[in-house]
Amino acid sequence: MTAPRLLAVSDLHVHHPENRKIVEELRPGADRDWLLVAGDVGELSTDIAWALGLLAGRFAKVVWAPGNHELWTPARDPVRLRGEERYRYLVELCRDLGVVTPEDPYPVWEGARGPVTVAPLFVLYDYTFRPEGAATKEEALRMAYESGIVCTDEALLHPDPHPSRDAWCAARVELTEARLAARPPGLPTVLVNHYPLVREPTRVLRYPEFAQWCGTERTARWHLDYDAAVVVYGHLHIPRLTHYDGVPFMEVSLGYPREWQPRPNPPALPRVIDV
Repeated sequence: MTAPRLLAVSDLHVHHPENRKIVEELRPGADRDWLLVAGDVGELSTDIAWALGLLAGRFAKVVWAPGNHELWTPARDPVRLRGEERYRYLVELCRDLGVVTPEDPYPVWEGARGPVTVAPLFVLYDYTFRPEGAATKEEALRMAYESGIVCTDEALLHPDPHPSRDAWCAARVELTEARLAARPPGLPTVLVNHYPLVREPTRVLRYPEFAQWCGTERTARWHLDYDAAVVVYGHLHIPRLTHYDGVPFMEVSLGYPREWQPRPNPPALPRVIDV
């Protein structure tokens, strides 16, 4: 019998036909495999429902953490909800599909090395990953607009009812810290977030101005404070394994076809989380 595995993907962006085909082919290797989905399944509510429903029907458990693209309100999406209301809509959609969200009790994975708590997170960003020379959010945004490197979130990710995305981030950080602190004691964690919890992975970005949309300095110690065995993230579209303070950080994205198609080998998805 094949031993069950904890697997992970992110940034599936299924509105691209090439990516949709890859998702159609994603299957577990064993009946009890779990799949962690670290955000950016798609932009349209119909695409998100299609992909997560397909995966939930194949894997023993699917755990989802939202990315920025799921939180967009595109003009062609029949769901016109914005901000917090859109997020809550997606949470209920996931629950109807049997998919675990950041609002649900954290499940426990019984791996070969012992049990771990799997914690899907939703904390956004707050413009603190600023480019060199920017002392404030306003300076960082000015540099981005002058360079032409501006995240589409500025137009499509609405923070309602919060006054700003960074205010929404602050609220999510506070809420998530309380949940993580209250988790059952004694088990290491697998932290699943769309954005890297530390600044370091963003330092390889081709355009450093984009880092301000990639996380918050307020999570810089979470891998230590919450006993992470591994951190799973996406967003950067730079799949790799790095270590910070001895903790493995796995970027598990697929990315856009223009990014993965030039590579010599097809994407090796899903990725195995070794816990």
